[in-house]
Amino acid sequence: MKVLVATEKPFAKVAIDGIKKELDAAGYEMILLEKYTEKKQLLDAVANVDAIIIRSDKVDAEVLDAAKNLKIVVRAGAGFDNVDLAAATAHNVCVMNTPGQNANAVAELVFGMLVYAVRNFYNGKSGSELMGKKLGILAFGNVGRNVARIAKGFGMEVYAYDAFCPASAIEAAGVKAAANQNELFKTCDIVSLHIPATAETKNSINYEMVGQMKKGGILVNTARKEVIDEAGLIKLMAEREDIKYITDIMPDANDEFAKFEGRYFSTPKKMGAQTTEANTNAGIAAAKQIVDFIQNGNEKFRVNK
Repeated sequence: MKVLVATEKPFAKVAIDGIKKELDAAGYEMILLEKYTEKKQLLDAVANVDAIIIRSDKVDAEVLDAAKNLKIVVRAGAGFDNVDLAAATAHNVCVMNTPGQNANAVAELVFGMLVYAVRNFYNGKSGSELMGKKLGILAFGNVGRNVARIAKGFGMEVYAYDAFCPASAIEAAGVKAAANQNELFKTCDIVSLHIPATAETKNSINYEMVGQMKKGGILVNTARKEVIDEAGLIKLMAEREDIKYITDIMPDANDEFAKFEGRYFSTPKKMGAQTTEANTNAGIAAAKQIVDFIQNGNEKFRVNK
């Protein structure tokens, strides 16, 4: 079995070593394609492989057409919108993600940015504290649960809403369950987004939704760019000088949010999972899932039909 690790943005060396160890133990060959600059390099590399591990790399119909022996693609991370799921299904290829492996890294970044925001981006002026503030978590999956855990350490009052997680499960985790998304935004001082980019969620965080927040509200987005109606949020922030928006989503070249100095912060690129630990955990998990799928048919983390 040949397993291609195709990463335009490479894994850390410790992650590659861990991946190779898992594949070697199963008797599989690891092929490494790092820092490639043209799609043709990827198309050539997939020609004879049985499995692919990727990060933010795109696997579309063209890649799947070129990979004649391909059985499985694993996205090392939670999001998988860089893989054409319908095309994968049509090619009889299983697609998986590695949920939970990056969760703590993303959750810690939320609070790194939050402390920065409530202290007025360290501009020397008096800020505020997180203790006693109401934090709303939109989607209570692996990342959301880690955000809740850390928030309790700050002494925050934690709320959550998840359309697919029962209120009883949220309450069992020591978090107050909001009845719906609108209630979450109306109730909380800070709302942290952890929803995937789907047909239902794209542009759902809009002028009306965020506009329900109390004075001094802070919106945190470590999820996906597509869930924000950017035009609507820009309009709201122009009207309400009390709203702050902080995110690890890479801004566009013409970043209109940049005009809201002192109320907006973005990391220079997607940073949520950018830790050595998360990088390593996700890579090794991907290798283990490939071995388990090929040897035992385990499809636990399959994301395509």
